[in-house]
Amino acid sequence: MNIAVKLMQKFKDRDTQNKLKVYQDKVELIRKRNLEAWDDGQLLAESLRLQKEAKSGTPLDELLIAAYALVCEVAKRKLGLNPYDVQIMAAIALHERFLIEQHTGEGKTLSAVMPAYLNALTGKGIHVLTFNDYLAKRDAEWMGPIYRFLGLTVNSVQAGMSLSEKQEAYAKDITYVTAKEAGFDYLRDTIALNEADTVHRPFHYVIVDEADSLLLDEARVPLVISGDSPSSRSDGFRFAEVAQQLKRDEHYDFDEFQRNVYLNETGAAQAESLLGCGNLYDSHNSHLLTSLNCALHAESLLKKDVDYIVRDGKIELIEEYTGRVAENRYLPDGLQAALTAKEGLYSIAGGKILGTITIQHFISLYPQICGMTATAHASAMDFEDIYALQVLQIPPNRPNIRIDHLHRIYTHKEAKLKALVQEISSVHRTGRPILIGTSSVEESAMLAEALAVAGVPCHVLNAKNDAEEANIIAKAGETGAVTVSTNMAGRGVDIRLGGVDPTQAEVIAKLGGLYVIATHVNESVRIDDQLRGRSGRQGDPGASVFYVSLEDELLLRFGIHKAVRAPRQKEALEETGLSSKITSIQRIVMGQNFDIHKELNCYSDMVEDQRRILYAERLRILKGEQPLSPAEQRVRLFYIDEFWADHLAYVSYLREGIHLESLASRNPIDEFHAQITEAYEQIPSKINIASENMLEKLGGSNDPAEWEKFGLKSPASTRTYIINDQYLQNKRTSWTGTTVFAYWLRTVARPIFKLSKY
Repeated sequence: MNIAVKLMQKFKDRDTQNKLKVYQDKVELIRKRNLEAWDDGQLLAESLRLQKEAKSGTPLDELLIAAYALVCEVAKRKLGLNPYDVQIMAAIALHERFLIEQHTGEGKTLSAVMPAYLNALTGKGIHVLTFNDYLAKRDAEWMGPIYRFLGLTVNSVQAGMSLSEKQEAYAKDITYVTAKEAGFDYLRDTIALNEADTVHRPFHYVIVDEADSLLLDEARVPLVISGDSPSSRSDGFRFAEVAQQLKRDEHYDFDEFQRNVYLNETGAAQAESLLGCGNLYDSHNSHLLTSLNCALHAESLLKKDVDYIVRDGKIELIEEYTGRVAENRYLPDGLQAALTAKEGLYSIAGGKILGTITIQHFISLYPQICGMTATAHASAMDFEDIYALQVLQIPPNRPNIRIDHLHRIYTHKEAKLKALVQEISSVHRTGRPILIGTSSVEESAMLAEALAVAGVPCHVLNAKNDAEEANIIAKAGETGAVTVSTNMAGRGVDIRLGGVDPTQAEVIAKLGGLYVIATHVNESVRIDDQLRGRSGRQGDPGASVFYVSLEDELLLRFGIHKAVRAPRQKEALEETGLSSKITSIQRIVMGQNFDIHKELNCYSDMVEDQRRILYAERLRILKGEQPLSPAEQRVRLFYIDEFWADHLAYVSYLREGIHLESLASRNPIDEFHAQITEAYEQIPSKINIASENMLEKLGGSNDPAEWEKFGLKSPASTRTYIINDQYLQNKRTSWTGTTVFAYWLRTVARPIFKLSKY
């Protein structure tokens, strides 16, 4: 097996080298088109010629050499940037729809300009999807002079823009925007009753920046648009009180990875007594069982200051992959209500969901997709399986000389923390800058407190303000800087040694460059690599090390603390092979998470297929492509939206309880597909009947005032938000063997063997 893997890898490496050789040859052709002698007018005239060629149907591949040569020359004149060969190679790969891995500090922003310019020549518009609003605005303003010099238009979309501002931004040749905001705008378009109220043009070509985050980490995140509704007191308090009275092990257990919590036989009996509901597993009590499961999950698995914080009387979730406070993000309704009740707060009712789409499905609407990130290779199979995107590693402009030390592994957390503080204090005294990656807001605060006691000042980075975060990260390479951050904070921002002071940079380089310290290993090797990659940019010296405790959650989950029979000690363990065991665990978890994603996709893919079919018809009506009167058009659009919203509510209801089907030896996914297919097939007749009845009431009136009178209008207000889909991952194994046995004992065995109810 190992031989086969090695042969496959050798074949892939040879294929990569061949591609890079072809790209290098093209770079030489681009360099030969020396445009230094051309004046500005000649450059613009050449750009206009290329636009004319592209719009007349000339394949863009034939225009690439000339287009890239233009961009390189204008970048030098307008920004003082002369693209490296490897940046141009990356740009060629992006045009050829690859997902490129380009090291931190290698200039991905400039690499993206070349394919963006080339593909925008057709006049169809292209999008560059960024990590946050700050980067969208920064990159559009930074690279804007190149596009405008060459006769193209550019803008960025920001959250909170008016309809007209967004229409103007999306009408530009190149638009920088976050995936979430572009997705929310798409959802708003899908419920517009007039074409004049839409903002998007037909999708064409997209460059996804920080692609690993958007295409994998955030891919399953559902974006939601709903009718707004006021705050209300949650009815989850009743279930929160019950959950708080149940005791671990006595009343409920966890699965082997502590991703789920479930009642045992004693717990079910106790819950029935507290709720006064009879058999909790009877079908008419399914809503009680679901609510109680949510309350148990919130009580026992969601930890304050790790999974969420409470601020200004509101629950604010913490992003799993970045450790930052996540704006505008909620758990699925039942769990959000349970968490709110746990903290004794008022909940904001979600309102009727009018439309939803995952980031993965939204990005797949673009016919042509490419992307770039510093860490893609570790998840190459995921990218190929989900998006049919091949990963291509671009060599660095200068060799990476960063030193990645072996993990330092301790028997317990206290020893790890003490060693961390000692190491940071010792290195800080030399003036060498340090970036520390922590696992949570709670750990960030704890470490900062310990450093303060040791007399080490530090910046703690868990800001919600992207510009403030970028500013702190940008200064993390200055002399004596100690920055405590959560995972991947400040993506898209370089850490330059010495900041903008070249003298300071030389001193820091002699000290060994930026020192990256991680306080834990992540489930994904790729996210570890993202943190490591903050050091050693553009051939700078640097180092990284991971401090690990056998009491860390990931290691406890896999029982390494039992396998390593070392006595509790202050010093790091000397046992060889532990680091490789930890890496193996990470690979296993990455595989498990990939399987979970595939399973969850089985649920969401069919709903998305249904949405696209219905939305295609809706779009034809909206654009007047069907012979309908204005009244017929308005009525049919209204009822398409009405019955689709009802369908989404039904889908959500089914999804909440579909795992129960496994108890009846039915495949939950097959059962889910069968039920939503049956429900979806009824939608056309419902739309027809409701439309006919309404048109009869209207008497065919084309007066908008009459339409309003009968309620045929858009919602008075809507809100967009993100659902944290992690809970659905956890829920996939809610019914374990123990739970099934308990269910069988209570519903089947009890009447047969005349067992007591308790």
